Amino acid sequence: MRRNALPLLMIFGLAAAFAPALRGGTHDKEPQVKFQTSDRCFACHNGMKTKSGQEFDLGLEWQATAMANSSRDPYWQAGVRRETIDHPESKAAIENECSICHMPVARYEAKLQGQLNGVFSHLPFSADPKKNAAAADGVTCSVCHQIGPQGLGTPESYVGNFVIDPPKVAGDHAEYGPYAIAGGEQHIMQSSSGGFQPVPGKHITESGICGSCHTLITKPLDANGKEGNNFYEQMPYPEWEHSGYNGKTSCQACHMPVIPEPTQISSVLGAERTEAAHHTFVGGNFMLSRILEKYGDELSAAAQPAQFNQAVQDTLQFLQTQAARVSLSGVQVQDGKLNAVVKVQNLTGHKLPTAYPSRRAWLHFVVRDASGQVVFESGKLRDDGSIAGNDNDDDPLKFEPHYRTISRWDQVEIFEDIMQDQAGKPTTGLLQAVSYLKDNRILPGGFDKQSAPASIAVVGEAGSDPNFAAGEARVAYSVWVGNAQGPLTIEAELWYQPVGYRWAHNLLFYNAMEPQRFVRYYDSLAKDGAVRLAHAEATH
Repeated sequence: MRRNALPLLMIFGLAAAFAPALRGGTHDKEPQVKFQTSDRCFACHNGMKTKSGQEFDLGLEWQATAMANSSRDPYWQAGVRRETIDHPESKAAIENECSICHMPVARYEAKLQGQLNGVFSHLPFSADPKKNAAAADGVTCSVCHQIGPQGLGTPESYVGNFVIDPPKVAGDHAEYGPYAIAGGEQHIMQSSSGGFQPVPGKHITESGICGSCHTLITKPLDANGKEGNNFYEQMPYPEWEHSGYNGKTSCQACHMPVIPEPTQISSVLGAERTEAAHHTFVGGNFMLSRILEKYGDELSAAAQPAQFNQAVQDTLQFLQTQAARVSLSGVQVQDGKLNAVVKVQNLTGHKLPTAYPSRRAWLHFVVRDASGQVVFESGKLRDDGSIAGNDNDDDPLKFEPHYRTISRWDQVEIFEDIMQDQAGKPTTGLLQAVSYLKDNRILPGGFDKQSAPASIAVVGEAGSDPNFAAGEARVAYSVWVGNAQGPLTIEAELWYQPVGYRWAHNLLFYNAMEPQRFVRYYDSLAKDGAVRLAHAEATH
């Protein structure tokens, strides 16, 4: 049985999120602009087959993604609740601002009426499924595909500030796609979707459309709700712009894999198309998919556990094959010390990890003797999701520095960004953050850290480290192995977490349902909340 007792088409839906903010411009109060929920699209965009007969369902793919479940994300809900507790005087504005990316349709419709969108007024979705359908649908089909080309790829479009073109006449909404559609098929779609007509738009395949919502700049709030200067919260698009991938590889090329053979994109009179893209939106947030697989009923998920499990597997496979490469060199033992150099290569077009600052990657370095006993270990993942030796996991007011050489077990090379508040202390509160204390996330190829603007700069010791450069980071290990019996086995692994331990457990300080619920989810899945991206092994 499906979770929602709704007709089949009503429960279908079409990593990170798009949203029409329209904070100004001529269309802010245009009454004809509207959106449809995904059920209006799914009748025709499921049930296709590729040329070789493989099943292809745009809607079912999308339904289990972070895009479709942006408003169900319990970590986001917990974060919004935390911010409103920290800044009660700005509660209405915070909820409205936080819904730009996670409840785009509800937020936009409220804007058309001159109102602010209240996140928690739509929750739980199960209370009134019909009333809350637009909010529950997350980043639905008609959000992304109604974005016009105006200003995309420029700072004016950042933080979801793109343009939705109003219809020229009522019931004639432009729905942009990569293909020119014949007149008959246009009429079918316009009739079945409630007034949306397919229009070719090259911009739908370009990185600028992603950069609009995946470039998030916030402003810290003081105790009186007064805004501070810009804080560069999430900058994957500017990172890509400053990399060697700009002009060569788009965001979509990695995150929307192309089907390598002709396929229909509509099950109703659909012509075969080349280079059709999967709508899996593979990225880095497998933790959300794991939570929805286990707790989907609590969160009113429309997709089935098997769909979320497939999303987990797709994301893990993507991360383990396209994120990073690790190698070992210079392995030698002298006077009881083992020396080696670990090189990590970033294979992505942005920093690794990128986007939401809860994400972190780190090196796990282990030396074993001939019997398999551990002689030295740095960066061990504990069962609760924390990292042994990491200062920040043990104390929220400390953090692990960037290392050039590691010589002790309690020194861990963690590639992360650490935010600081107005007092200069580490924080996981987005609206407390004024700048970064540390940002040594691994740079993409072609990224010049000397010329990078402040918004995407390297921060801390990595800035002057000559072994921290475009596309790679090298870390030396000089560790005591004493008289350990060889041959010694040396293993270097790069691990990754979408939500670091401190980012989850700081929520325990907030006595509200959403923060407490997320910590419960996190703790129940902590062992499965990290993944090994790459590894290398040597013997000596």
